[in-house]
Amino acid sequence: MSMRPRISLLPVYLASLLSLVGCSGSLNLSPSDHEAVLSEQLLEAPHPARSGPYRVLRSFYGSGTDRHRPEYRDSVQIVTEPVDASKLVDLGDSEDERNGYWGFTPEEFPINGRVWYPEGEGPFPLVLIVHGNHNMKDFSDPGYGYLGELLASRGFVFASVDMNFINGGIRGENDGRGWLLLKHLDAWNEFNTTENGPFFGKVDLDRVALIGHSRGGEAVGHAAAFNRLARYPDDASLEFDFNHGIRSIIAIAPVDGQYLPTGRPVPVKNVDYMVFHGSHDGDVTSFHGLRQYARVTYDDDRDHFKTAIYMYRANHGQWNTVWGNKDRGPRSGRSLELSALVDPEAQREFGKIYISAFLEATLMENDQYLPIFRDHRVIGQWLPETMYVTRFEASTFRSLATFEEDIDVTSGSEAGVTLLGDSLGTWSETLLSLRSRNRPTTSNSQQTNAVRLGWNNKTAGKPELDATPASYTVSLPPSLAVEWGLGAGTTLDFLLGALDQRPGPRTSEDEDEEDGEVNAGESDSTESDTTSDDEDEAPVDVTIEVADEKGQSSQVLLSQYGAIRKPLEIKVQRRNDAESFENQWEMVLQSYSIPLADFVEVNEALDITALRHIRLLFDQTEAGTVVLDDIGFSRLPPGFFTERP
Repeated sequence: MSMRPRISLLPVYLASLLSLVGCSGSLNLSPSDHEAVLSEQLLEAPHPARSGPYRVLRSFYGSGTDRHRPEYRDSVQIVTEPVDASKLVDLGDSEDERNGYWGFTPEEFPINGRVWYPEGEGPFPLVLIVHGNHNMKDFSDPGYGYLGELLASRGFVFASVDMNFINGGIRGENDGRGWLLLKHLDAWNEFNTTENGPFFGKVDLDRVALIGHSRGGEAVGHAAAFNRLARYPDDASLEFDFNHGIRSIIAIAPVDGQYLPTGRPVPVKNVDYMVFHGSHDGDVTSFHGLRQYARVTYDDDRDHFKTAIYMYRANHGQWNTVWGNKDRGPRSGRSLELSALVDPEAQREFGKIYISAFLEATLMENDQYLPIFRDHRVIGQWLPETMYVTRFEASTFRSLATFEEDIDVTSGSEAGVTLLGDSLGTWSETLLSLRSRNRPTTSNSQQTNAVRLGWNNKTAGKPELDATPASYTVSLPPSLAVEWGLGAGTTLDFLLGALDQRPGPRTSEDEDEEDGEVNAGESDSTESDTTSDDEDEAPVDVTIEVADEKGQSSQVLLSQYGAIRKPLEIKVQRRNDAESFENQWEMVLQSYSIPLADFVEVNEALDITALRHIRLLFDQTEAGTVVLDDIGFSRLPPGFFTERP
């Protein structure tokens, strides 16, 4: 029996498309397909965004001397010692003004935090969250109370970290944010070992997660990297001695590359990672977290995974109740198209679902929520009614083709793997871009390559004759399936997204006069923008075929394993001429994970232990273009799958 849900999307998608197309109007919103994609609830588990069994208690720790925050002056249960961040944070020209307002310098930064925690003996996992950049006088740390209340009720100690004193108009401080998170963990180690203290023995410091929003979303990656280092990369005179039990990190609408240790992007290893971003983010206007996602790697013995979620019509500030929907301050509502946004409570409901489920899976080892990350459709009735593009990769993933290793378009990432396009109008490997830069000096690249494949199965001058369907084949060397142990527990994984591009029909010279077959790879047609509205709206589907060394083959439709969308339109500014982005859409590829057992279910004679070919057959749509990346195999524990009820 197949272990994955079979959800047919095309008929409902077409009906939804026709009914909603009139809603796009001046907002330039893509018609929503949520009625089809989110039509079923397949996961039988308690709702992760509902309160748990614990009574929630609240507390503060901090300096006890704060000029502007009575909670960190009069209400602290634990008084903390300041830390010297002067080697990591430079206040620049605003030094005098900022020091005068706060009453302290970077040499004596406070360790302040507001805590929600469960009543009980514990020990409980520890979760720290840190805000990003904002008006330093409009304090950001209370804005995650909705998460604190939820997670504490479900058995987590949750602390929202105060870093308002490095907010405002300074730059290059994100390494300081990461370092300060680790100093908070140092403090929690003391809290946990101090007899007669409120947290004595209540915290499991081997089960720690860090969450960051905006600049904080980049900072949690720095913290995870610094946690393993002995010295500060940019000034080795600053020694590190952390080694905390950080198991997972979450980045909410993060920036990337504002701090580059020794001039290079920060590497993160051996932690579970989740990142999510809203399409209508008016501050971090592109999904920069995809770059950190790509840099997360694994080389230890534990089972890890990473996941990314792109939420259509979500913005930057609504993840924080203090910030609200005006992403760049109170005046930005005059320029942002706020009516395009999802309801703020719905956006935060999404955050509660995914954050709670991720922490349950990574800190509590609760496997019942794992299917959410492999295929978000299994929780269709829980999710707010909008569109999502999701990405997932397990630490067991082994790649056949990442398109990073060389300039040979016919070679894969593993020795002996070959790539072949047949009858394609477009076949090129290219660097994926983001729709905007993080700042003027940084690249808008996703820092990863992919292959672009375009086809048109019509033949110019012969409208009555369809040409042989185009295809793209990944061929494995004879011994690879055995060496990698391909079997019933293996999944075929890749990333794919569709584009609004159609190569022109093949020329008649490409047709074989005797038998009508198309000669492989000889189409020289160019991209065509002359498609009709009906053609543009036609959903893309692809047949996935595998074959073994004896020629036994099996096929499934890709649409059974996830929505295949063309780019989702984005309009952030009210005036079209104010949009300065390269595209009014973001190239976010969707993950697809197909159990090899599903192919055997179609053809029992198929020997997946002797698999030789994987073929994308473009026979479901007359013409189109897709972007493909990271083709390979994974061995997933059963917890990542769910049965149909």
